[in-house]
Amino acid sequence: MPPAVAVASAPMRGGEGTKASAAMLLLALSYAAAMLMLFLCAGGLGLSSGSGSGLVGRRPAAPMPPGSVYRSHLMFEHLLPDMRASASRPNPLMTTHYKKSGKRWVPCISKRMAQSALPPSNGFLVVEANGGLNQQRISICDAVAVASLLNATLVTPAFHLNSVWRDSSKFGDIFDEEHFIKTLQKHVRVVTELPEDVSAQFDHNISNIPNMRTKAFSSHSYYLEKVLPKMLELGAVRIAPFSNRLANSVPSNIHALRCLANYEALRFSVPIRILADNMVGRMIKKSSLTGGKYMSVHLCFEEDMVAFSCCIYDGDWKENIAMENARERSWRGKFHRPGRVINPEANRRNGRCPLTPLEVGMMLRGLGFDNTTSLYVASGKIYNSEKYMTPLRQLFPLLQTKETLTSPEELAQFKGHSSRLAALDYTVCLQSEAFVTTQGSNFPHFLMGHRRYLYGGHAKTIKPDKRKMVLLFDNPDIRWDRFKHLMQDIRRHSESKGFGFRKHDGSIYNLPMPECMCQQAEA
Repeated sequence: MPPAVAVASAPMRGGEGTKASAAMLLLALSYAAAMLMLFLCAGGLGLSSGSGSGLVGRRPAAPMPPGSVYRSHLMFEHLLPDMRASASRPNPLMTTHYKKSGKRWVPCISKRMAQSALPPSNGFLVVEANGGLNQQRISICDAVAVASLLNATLVTPAFHLNSVWRDSSKFGDIFDEEHFIKTLQKHVRVVTELPEDVSAQFDHNISNIPNMRTKAFSSHSYYLEKVLPKMLELGAVRIAPFSNRLANSVPSNIHALRCLANYEALRFSVPIRILADNMVGRMIKKSSLTGGKYMSVHLCFEEDMVAFSCCIYDGDWKENIAMENARERSWRGKFHRPGRVINPEANRRNGRCPLTPLEVGMMLRGLGFDNTTSLYVASGKIYNSEKYMTPLRQLFPLLQTKETLTSPEELAQFKGHSSRLAALDYTVCLQSEAFVTTQGSNFPHFLMGHRRYLYGGHAKTIKPDKRKMVLLFDNPDIRWDRFKHLMQDIRRHSESKGFGFRKHDGSIYNLPMPECMCQQAEA
């Protein structure tokens, strides 16, 4: 028996036992109080951050730089009376910010692509698309381009069941498979599955097809020199995963094929299109105060997005535990790797933290959008929704989401399928008068490109500089007129006009000009 246990269990008499018991109780209470103070200090200062680095009890030697700490809720309380009283006439949605140049840009994919009979196929290309809806789009469109490079027959991509997205949807559940194949038939052969004789060579198991583990952003010459010989040898090759496996710098005809796949061939499945079109119609009807025009916002404030950012908002023990659990659930061990340093304060200063719904609301009010603005919010399940969404609804009472625009019965068929739900959001945002992006991700990346393709080269997007925003939100005592002035200045330097050309290494999915669009004189 260890000595400590032996002493504790030894019988004592009278006052001696009472004094010893009191001393031990005092010692235990002191230890508990010390550990509690250590936890609160570390958590309150953001030193724990759920990064796996452990609790650190030291305090910073000097005040943290401006913009390091989330204090936007204090600014909201200070400015709320002014925001409620303010009104903008006319509403910015009713005015145009886009000057006509005498020429407009229009889609012209067909002019960039050769129309000739397809030569015999060199074999079958099997790929696995991973990630959410728009990461899957990258995989699909790049697979079409690679199939063309290899003169291969593409098998409609399989979707990887991701630990974050948790969506078991197949290609045909999200996209119109028949339309996809028909649109591409003059340029790339596409089939829904391997022919029986080819499948039999691999025991009817695609996992038996050799996996060409390709590096991200591989050049088109890599596919011709490394992948094509293996395809000619075996009759089929597999590449998994396939997200971002083709370089942005490719011949112009390959870019045009990417655009054909993305903007023309990939349309959503019939059930998604029917409900999404109804949602757009309802949104227009609810926007009577602004002539049927509405604004859309993509909020990246789901629990997994907040957890992945390693940013601190409340900073209390409940948030710390929730974020640590979310990180371990979706990215087991990633945030505990040796040498990994996580600095929430630096993340915020560098504009890497998702804007909260409260911050988005203040930003839009500062830009002149008042409570007559119809606002559609595209998102998954917002983290701590009741707390964070209430301020946004206070500022924009005409706010709608897919849950408010549809009945439970209409939405039931899509529940549990995040990519199908994202397709509904994508369609409503695509048709909005203006779009607001709050965090870099594939959703706004693709949507901005699609909007440029539809609207003569203009994305009609508000993309704030979050490094400037966090400095502005770190001044709770700012006057309303000063806040509005600074917000307008931030907008002037943002991508609010959205007009731009793709650079050599830029993404065609975000900037379809000039490869997929041509200038045309105004009538």
